[in-house]
Amino acid sequence: MSEKTVKVTLVKSIIGTKQSHRATVRGLGLRKLNHTVELVDTPAVRGMIHKVAYLLKCEG
Repeated sequence: MSEKTVKVTLVKSIIGTKQSHRATVRGLGLRKLNHTVELVDTPAVRGMIHKVAYLLKCEG
């Protein structure tokens, strides 16, 4: 059985955001605007997504 994943896209710039929020976006593996990554759906990843949800678009 394959692990569940979630697709995350950075849709808003990190310029002007808190330093911790920038670090969270980098921790998710997102580099620039409209960059999409597929991450394993774990509680830790969910928490990171929740923290910077206003910058992201999530699928799945």
